[in-house]
Amino acid sequence: MPTASGERATAAPVIAEISAGLFLEKSLVSAAFSASAEGHGAVLAFAHAGPANATALNMTFANAAITSERDDRPAGFPEVHGEVSRGFGAVREAFEENFAHRQELGGACCAYRHGEKVADLWGGIRDKGTGEPWEQDTMVLVYSATKGLAAMTLALAHSRRWLDYEERVAAYWPEFAQHDKGKITVRQLLAHQAGLFAFDEPVDRSVVADLDQLAVVLARQKPAWEPGTRQAYHAITLGFYEGELLRRLDPRHRSLGQFFQDEIATPLGLDVYIRLPEEIPNSRLATLATPSPFRMLLDFPIHLTLDGMNRHSNIYRALITNPGFAIAHDQQRVYARNLEVPSGGAVGTARAIARAYGVFAAGGQELGLRRETLDLLAAPAIPAVHGFYDECMKGELQFSLGFMKPGPGWRFGGPRSFGSPGSGGSLGFADPDAGIGYAYVTSQMGTRLTGDSRDVALRDALYSAL
Repeated sequence: MPTASGERATAAPVIAEISAGLFLEKSLVSAAFSASAEGHGAVLAFAHAGPANATALNMTFANAAITSERDDRPAGFPEVHGEVSRGFGAVREAFEENFAHRQELGGACCAYRHGEKVADLWGGIRDKGTGEPWEQDTMVLVYSATKGLAAMTLALAHSRRWLDYEERVAAYWPEFAQHDKGKITVRQLLAHQAGLFAFDEPVDRSVVADLDQLAVVLARQKPAWEPGTRQAYHAITLGFYEGELLRRLDPRHRSLGQFFQDEIATPLGLDVYIRLPEEIPNSRLATLATPSPFRMLLDFPIHLTLDGMNRHSNIYRALITNPGFAIAHDQQRVYARNLEVPSGGAVGTARAIARAYGVFAAGGQELGLRRETLDLLAAPAIPAVHGFYDECMKGELQFSLGFMKPGPGWRFGGPRSFGSPGSGGSLGFADPDAGIGYAYVTSQMGTRLTGDSRDVALRDALYSAL
């Protein structure tokens, strides 16, 4: 079986952004942080840093160098809770070692094999500020690991014969054809090949909350280049396009978040939401601890850092602004309530995400998935005309039907696996050949460029037991 160790990344999808206001207290400059979840890379985008703030920024890094991240952590190592099946003890050992040796703060890991749970572990701190523990039902924002959950809704639509991945988007959504978008296929859109990675019109929380208004903005957007010719990571926009497409397909015209809840989460008993409801108490939610500026300076590639400072760059426009990933946060309620960001706003447990992927990996009977659908998800990604080079991430990545696929620069599971990473370390994926559904989530955002060591260790341990 393939292992996760030794993975390298030419680039990774940008998965998350911590709002400028949250980071201002630490760095004295308005900043936005984006980090990969799966161990395939990271990007730090210093929003508004500019020349005027260069001195303050350099002083921040110099001061941060004095104290390591480990020094900020509570004394001693927390107790690990949960269980593993016989033969999977190495997964528990790896999880425990994450706290002892890999600067874990709090988190959870879960894996299913052939529909049976083989590992379910949690521990550590859910809130660094208060020291409150990570409980069995603690949920956390998983940023772009949301993309895999959103893609599951369209896979379900395909299995119900509502959707053909090779059909033009405009066949289901006529208004989408504006500005020469009429020939864009569903497959191209879901592979980040539509050139629709950013908005030209202003998009704020009020627009995102009004799906009819958002649909008008989406349909009016002009592609950045001829669709199908190039790939550019649709960091935030992809989920909005998926959501409107699903509304057109669903006979009940539900939002993507509602559809996911009704048709996937509720039938499977999952504690994960793309639209976090008001009734979930803050006490169930883990907060995200950001890496130190010094750690980010050490780990992030300079060319992506510079791109993040350029308001006109592709990655800045795709991730940092209009509306930016900070829209998923809420100062009073931890995370935004009753707001759908299907590319980066899901909140849930590792157990729930692993269970969902476990169903997809084991044949999908519980959800009525057709074999044809599952075979398409497992098939190799199809490149744009100019290949898999990503114009946002400046490196090669492979996407297919809304999921990330293993490639030369980033391997996970087996060659037919599909999944999605999330900010700072979280990851969920299905490996149909091994029958594996896996998820890892954390409250301590990581920055490792060659693979988050916590997730890599857990996956190595899991696959060593097969």
